[in-house]
Amino acid sequence: MINFLRLKHWQLFFLLVGIPLILSFISIGALITGMITVIFYVFPILVLVMGCFFGWLYTVGANLYKILPQFVSMNFTRFKIFLIIPALYFVLTNIFMFILVSKRLFAHGEIPNLGFIGFIIPLHLFAMFCIFYCLYFIAKALKVVEWQKPVTFSDFAGDFLLIWFYPIGIWIIQPRINKIFGSNNVERMSY
Repeated sequence: MINFLRLKHWQLFFLLVGIPLILSFISIGALITGMITVIFYVFPILVLVMGCFFGWLYTVGANLYKILPQFVSMNFTRFKIFLIIPALYFVLTNIFMFILVSKRLFAHGEIPNLGFIGFIIPLHLFAMFCIFYCLYFIAKALKVVEWQKPVTFSDFAGDFLLIWFYPIGIWIIQPRINKIFGSNNVERMSY
């Protein structure tokens, strides 16, 4: 996972944005042409790429936490829990959708039981909250490590937005992460 700290911005962009975009075009083409079985091959790759996104968030957050100055207190356990929750939610939701598509319930005119929506909506909103907290944690830790002083939200709000809109933010955030975790510093990291 340390390799996420060494990736250049264009490599991370290709991994987190380029590959999913290519696979989305393949999936759309497969749906248009009626080759639905292609989706069954593309789907696991998309799940792995999303796993890479969560892995990048964890690696950056964990390693920034390790080098925080002593005067800054951040809850790393909460960060880990709040990162696991949306990751599990993503995997379970995609497995459920995969089962629905593989049974082709919609193709035969059957309507699945929609009672699960009452459970999914609050879980989805909580997973979104957890992701926002993780983005907040990373943005704050990044700014504290760079400035070596306590910061307020207004100091790192731009970083928060850049991480949130990561297809654009990767180009700005990842070089800063590369600078912090240069080759000499990465050797001592071991999360």
